[in-house]
Amino acid sequence: MNTVPGVRMEERSPGSYRLSVRGSLLRSPFGIRDVKIYYDELPLTDAGGNTYLNTIDFNSVQGLEVLKGPDGSLFGANSGGVVLISPVNRFDKSNFVTAGFTGGSYGLVHENAGLQNVSKNNQFNFNQSYQTYHGYRVHSDMYRHYFQLSDKLTYGGVNSIKVLGFYSDLNYETPGGLTLAQVATNPRMARPSTPFVPGAIAQHAGITNKMTYGGVVNEWHITDRIRNVFAVYGTYVDFTNPFITNYEQRYERTYGMRTYFEFAGQQKSNFSWKANVGMEWSQTNADNNDYGNRFGVRDTAQSLDKVNTGTHFFFARYEETVANRLHVEAAASLNFYGYDFRNVYPQMQTAFTKQTFSPQVMPRIALSYQITNNFVWRASTSRGYSTPTSAEIRPSNNIINTSLQAQFGWNYETGFRLRSNDESVLLDVSAFYYHLNNAIVRRLNDDGTEYYTNSGDIKQPGLELYFSDWIIKPNDSGFIRGLQISESFTLSKFTFGNYHDATRGYTGNELTGVPRDVSVASAQVKFPQSLYLYAQYNATARIPLNEANTFYAPHYNLVQAKVGWQHQIGNKTRLEVFAGIDNLLNEYYNLGADLDAVGNRFYNPSALRNYYGGFNVKF
Repeated sequence: MNTVPGVRMEERSPGSYRLSVRGSLLRSPFGIRDVKIYYDELPLTDAGGNTYLNTIDFNSVQGLEVLKGPDGSLFGANSGGVVLISPVNRFDKSNFVTAGFTGGSYGLVHENAGLQNVSKNNQFNFNQSYQTYHGYRVHSDMYRHYFQLSDKLTYGGVNSIKVLGFYSDLNYETPGGLTLAQVATNPRMARPSTPFVPGAIAQHAGITNKMTYGGVVNEWHITDRIRNVFAVYGTYVDFTNPFITNYEQRYERTYGMRTYFEFAGQQKSNFSWKANVGMEWSQTNADNNDYGNRFGVRDTAQSLDKVNTGTHFFFARYEETVANRLHVEAAASLNFYGYDFRNVYPQMQTAFTKQTFSPQVMPRIALSYQITNNFVWRASTSRGYSTPTSAEIRPSNNIINTSLQAQFGWNYETGFRLRSNDESVLLDVSAFYYHLNNAIVRRLNDDGTEYYTNSGDIKQPGLELYFSDWIIKPNDSGFIRGLQISESFTLSKFTFGNYHDATRGYTGNELTGVPRDVSVASAQVKFPQSLYLYAQYNATARIPLNEANTFYAPHYNLVQAKVGWQHQIGNKTRLEVFAGIDNLLNEYYNLGADLDAVGNRFYNPSALRNYYGGFNVKF
């Protein structure tokens, strides 16, 4: 993911992921905010805006597509971007069985198995995996059991109905943030206890998330130029989080549907067009319960709430291509959002209180022009709109914040793509400016509990560049049988505009959690006998940790390398053996910093030099 410019993905401790697209982590205590994620045709992001990406096993993902910047044309409210996950390779129609194993430093074990059976009109796919990892720091153990299934039936020659879903049982400990002095003393320690507040080990701090997800997708080709996609899905989440100050349990039930029609015009030599129109609807009903945490044991109730969140939107998109060179796209979505809540304890309310947001339009206009066969220029304008998530409406201070409003802004972008005739060389450059208004930000009370508020605007000009070149094209002779280099560069000059908290302003300061520049360079080399080498160098600038810009995580240089051997055994069996090293330079660095942390506990030290190895087999 980090080889995509503008995208930043971190694992702060084993099992705890963060995903940011163009600075969208501003208000994230953990996880993902302002990015809409889909699993095949189904929304993985729930109606409350939460996405449990860490429940999915990475080996069961067959493809990812990232749409950067606000895109409400087909996907509704978001202000950071959209990620599309492909759980099955739709182009692979073979029958196979797969198995793999990886082991490494700090107790890393990852096992996976899968199979696919394809008949005349059916494609059945199943994946299973288990991962465990003790982690670099104390109190960082994790495990994840994962099962994924997809079954696609083709009928009428071109129509299909597909059933897919997964079950994940994820458990990981959270060691907590450290101060700079604690990092210097022992970077592997968990957050220690104080005379006033117990630490991470004493409170058995961690997260357990059992998630069941499933849906049905039907694709109906009504005519040669009209098709309809109709999908329904449901999710059940059992979430438990013993924390320093409380013991949280959430039970979330999400259900929804998505449908759209696609119309294609008669193909002509110098003109073509396509249009989409549809809607998406989802509802998340949650029991959010907080109790006292008595050394990892649930204690007396603090606050028990029912929060029901609903969202739906209508969308339309029209695109046309003129003279095989000019491509025009115009799209918009009309978004509706609201929630209702009832306190079961201690107020024992009998009626729900409703909160409804005014409908919002998210337009998008995009142009691209093919100047030559290998050079394309593009430009777009789009509006971002992001409602507060259910975790922000009802945060860990147990107070439902009815005054919290949505954030919004306009994104302006231009760029070009240049490639060689044989597509061995690719250069892609984008420049953008996104002005976010009414920004939702995280605040912390003295006891470490959090709340959210609208605090002003953020200015986000940026530049993204991706370059790749097969210096030596893949061949069957010589010692080096293929050499490709690539470079991903991100420049993010993100600053606070008219931005403040209760006591002071931060206008002009650097945006927290976003490095000014990131360079990720990589090289892959192919050798005889199907040997390969892959190396990656990540140079990340310092990262501001608080809004006053008085604390920074230092810059780091992260080098990773992997070598492997692939061998074909017979016609169908393929064996791969590999080994790798992470943090080759043995750098001290931090991932997933706690932004604006109470007591300056910003730092989550990452592992020093470590190793792994394993195998994959497919037959």
